[in-house]
Amino acid sequence: MPRKYTHVKSFETQIIEMRKEGKCRREIGEYLGLSIKQIENFVTRENNKKRNQEVGVFPNKQRGRKPAVTLAEYKYENKRLKMENELLRDFLYLAGRM
Repeated sequence: MPRKYTHVKSFETQIIEMRKEGKCRREIGEYLGLSIKQIENFVTRENNKKRNQEVGVFPNKQRGRKPAVTLAEYKYENKRLKMENELLRDFLYLAGRM
């Protein structure tokens, strides 16, 4: 038997209003024809969203692969790292550790 799916987001304003009126999750679920768990999950998500916005935490918008690095950037980084290694070797030699 396939699962019945309901878009809880379409009931968002009704759920919020009913919660402000002091109705419990069971009453809201029975009135809208949703399960208690769906109401619970929605209320939890909304509370977390509000809490994160108050604190100033926002979800990372960037998804997917990182942009490709060009050959020139690899060559530049390789040259920089070689220079850094050379400086460190010279420093250790002058400090008497090598």
